[in-house]
Amino acid sequence: MVTDSSPSVLRGTPVVPGLAFGPVVLVAQEVSSAAIEAYGDGPGDSEAAMAAYDEAAAAVAEGFSAKAARASGAATEVLTASAGLTRDKGLRQAVAQRVDGGTSLLDAVHAGVAQFVDVFTAMGGLMAERATDLRDIERRLVARLVGEPEPGVTTPGEPSVLVAHDLAPADTAGLDPAVVLALVTEKGGATSHTAIIARQLGIPCVVGVADALTLSGSVLVDGTAGTVDPTADPSAAADLVARDRESRAALDSWTGPATTTDGVHVKLLANVADGPSARTASEAPVEGVGLFRTELCFLDRRDEPSVDEQAKIYGEVLDAFTGEDRYVVVRTLDAGSDKPIAFATLEDEENPALGVRGLRLAVHNPGLLQRQLDGIAAAAQATGAETWVMAPMVATVAEAGDFAAAVRERGLKAGIMVEVPSAALLADRMLEVVDFLSIGTNDLTQYAMAADRLASDLAHLTDPWQPAVLQLIATTAAAGQRADKPVGVCGEAAADPLLAVALVGMGITSLSMAPAAVRAVGAQLSAVSTETCRKAAEAALAAADPMAGRDAVRALLG
Repeated sequence: MVTDSSPSVLRGTPVVPGLAFGPVVLVAQEVSSAAIEAYGDGPGDSEAAMAAYDEAAAAVAEGFSAKAARASGAATEVLTASAGLTRDKGLRQAVAQRVDGGTSLLDAVHAGVAQFVDVFTAMGGLMAERATDLRDIERRLVARLVGEPEPGVTTPGEPSVLVAHDLAPADTAGLDPAVVLALVTEKGGATSHTAIIARQLGIPCVVGVADALTLSGSVLVDGTAGTVDPTADPSAAADLVARDRESRAALDSWTGPATTTDGVHVKLLANVADGPSARTASEAPVEGVGLFRTELCFLDRRDEPSVDEQAKIYGEVLDAFTGEDRYVVVRTLDAGSDKPIAFATLEDEENPALGVRGLRLAVHNPGLLQRQLDGIAAAAQATGAETWVMAPMVATVAEAGDFAAAVRERGLKAGIMVEVPSAALLADRMLEVVDFLSIGTNDLTQYAMAADRLASDLAHLTDPWQPAVLQLIATTAAAGQRADKPVGVCGEAAADPLLAVALVGMGITSLSMAPAAVRAVGAQLSAVSTETCRKAAEAALAAADPMAGRDAVRALLG
């Protein structure tokens, strides 16, 4: 573990634990200026220019879709969304208007993308995160137009530490953990797309590192402490990495269940997106699914699938987790904001992140929710899997009560996600009308701290270790203990072994995460007592800031 606090050691937000030492490879993310200059103004008339644009956009979108088909989980989600954004008619129209006005094609692409970046950034919240994806789309479009390969990460010739200003989902999803020892970026926060996909791949990662692009030579990256040390002695660093590698190798033999040293059981669950990811997750030491993101099944759908079709799709996930003591928590459509679905979400909202998303879609379209619940119930009956259903973006007790009644009419267990701070503050009253709560730490952190997840300058705020966020989690967990009802965490915070200890100490009963994170979390929980967990919770809640909280819990665990 890196403990050097000298000025030469860079610090950022730790995302994926682990130590790595190796040569720095700076990621070049721009199209060559020579190719752009040689291309000049492009086609001479607007019709030919837009034909060239359409061809480039189709190729870029097809590339995203192909990568999405090979990926899984969060990577599939963001790559599919990027494909849709590349095909977006509004973006094409923005480019066409400028071309018709006499602007050269490359300048029109730049201006059109800039327009959308400004709009998304102004929206804030999850929509602001699409700005990075848009800039990546622009680079790929320009490369296609000038006849160069699309820019992005190339596989290093030797095991290396990749350092970049930022990484787009298409770059991160294609990384090979065998040769990419660690990731370091100047931008991004703990819940950025880069962070989420890196966690899924299990690559040590530190984001929001100021001056990262000044790094050269070899560096020691500590994904637990959030440090990058360019002065580390190679021999000492090699010893540290070897010990860390042995420790991580030992995790591969951990088979669960997660039980503290004094016998308290904590359910470890998987986050899944579809049938294939569920079947993969079922091979991990998990006791079910804590978050089935149903909206990811429909990102590319123009029309709402029938109840029978939905039942078949959901059934693939439920069928992977039949059997005693296993269950699946199905989240109803979390459509809207950065996950627009053609048949569900509203257009032209001023601020989609704070708008009609999640359960709020049912206000003006109640049939959408009723048909989804019918599909879930049919899948549950067909597979025999224990099925829980929860709604996202619940803000009031009345919303929770109405949703729970609709779920129970179909013989299923009803819950809600705690993402809006009001739901945490009213957790006792929420639990009077629902059977369980599941805390989505990504959105809860964003809304509690009023900070965009994408903004690297605000990474210290968009961190689930923020004491205010932890206080909301503790408040919710305490309500669950009083009501004797389960309260889980299904956000990215659940995948952090250190934070998992503190969460259990607060009274959290289950943790749902990417399957790749399960063994590290389970092994950590199995090595501590509930008294240690309680002390860890107290230390994290009392800390002045996220880094102090991490340091305090790490010191407590030795």
